[in-house]
Amino acid sequence: MPADLRDKIGSSHVKRSLRTDSFKKAVRLSRAVAVEIDALFERKRAEHGIAWDQRLLSRAVDGSTAATTILMRSNMPSDPMLGRTLGEVYECFLNDPTRTLSDRTKLAHHTTRRVVEDVLGSERPIANITREDCRDLLETLRWMPVNLAKKFSDMRVRDAARAAQSDPNIKTINTTNLNAYMSRFATMLNWAVNEEYLGRNPSRGLQVTNTVHPQDRRRPFETWQLRRIFNAPIYTGCRDDGHGYAVVGNRIASGARYWVPLIALLSGMRLNEVCQMDVTDVRACGGVICFVITERSLSGSRDKSLKTKSSERLVPLHPKLLSLGLMAFVEKKAVSGASKLFDDLPLGKRGFRSVAFSRWFSRFLISADASSTRTCFHSFRHGFRDAARNARIDRDIALRLGGWITGGSRSESADDYGSGYRPDILYEAIKMIEFPELDLSHLLERRNGV
Repeated sequence: MPADLRDKIGSSHVKRSLRTDSFKKAVRLSRAVAVEIDALFERKRAEHGIAWDQRLLSRAVDGSTAATTILMRSNMPSDPMLGRTLGEVYECFLNDPTRTLSDRTKLAHHTTRRVVEDVLGSERPIANITREDCRDLLETLRWMPVNLAKKFSDMRVRDAARAAQSDPNIKTINTTNLNAYMSRFATMLNWAVNEEYLGRNPSRGLQVTNTVHPQDRRRPFETWQLRRIFNAPIYTGCRDDGHGYAVVGNRIASGARYWVPLIALLSGMRLNEVCQMDVTDVRACGGVICFVITERSLSGSRDKSLKTKSSERLVPLHPKLLSLGLMAFVEKKAVSGASKLFDDLPLGKRGFRSVAFSRWFSRFLISADASSTRTCFHSFRHGFRDAARNARIDRDIALRLGGWITGGSRSESADDYGSGYRPDILYEAIKMIEFPELDLSHLLERRNGV
């Protein structure tokens, strides 16, 4: 917007979507739009008694209708009877075929949507959402209780937040989760701006400062915790695989409860990556037995998802997993005709087997007297990263094994070249992973059979 018109019109920019993905076509269309908008500016100068040029005004092709509409839309308040509601825009955002979202990311956006619409109102015109509304949402999230849907299912989000604000015994979400809600909301609003449902994003930059250092948000398990985990009854003898897992008995646990923590300890894999594996995801690659972490399935199923593109990788089996008999377990599953390695884990509502295991593992830590602040199942992944550092494994290889983004930024183009490290190179690295103060020798004679 020209400087001499900004105060008169009350806007600093005019936006116009050319609605094409062709650069050449966009260049041609932009010329016509520029003519229309220049004519509009001249007409506004004439209306306000500012010097104007008739020649520019006469160049308008179609009366500058389109440009006038753009200016009115960016300058005038939205009519509540017109435009899209928050709920409608959220629906369009989540179903936009031009965007690719993983299943977990979609689930996170659906969760955020429920909270945002409960606080701001799903029928509210999105163009009427103000900066003050977004700050109000942020303040509500600051007091939102943990496990809101489960523990406060009969309450509105605001009411649950007020209850938590007045009751110190109600645990609220941490800063990281709060900022994640605001970030996902901002992502939707940015999309709405691009689609011209909004002139600007009123939530831009709204985050709560996190006073906890990143290294202190989640910690690796300490040695005493690992000892208690792997000397719990499920590894030394329990009453049964069900509710008696914490009671001393003669049965060694089988399936997910036995293998998932061991795999996480010695591979650094994420919980969902372990829980969703097909039986065929443990196979020989280049002469090395590997976990093949991928969304693709040899059985044709489509129930796996990865956190990021860099999560797709090969992780050779640690020698200790081989000596503990993991391959015998895999082969037994294959013979039985099972498609999932851990088919003893139930599917969650959104199709994730990791949900049930995560809840069980939290109870297991308490029963094994291994629970501590800032530790959870993800602590295995932190411990793996420390073990890789202590073994002086090449940083790039360690990041590849863990499925972390490599390089200095997401745009590191060099990482897009080639097909990665050979399985034998990765195996030489992973066999260096050690936990010298953790003795697992008692597991070698854990039971008869697998």
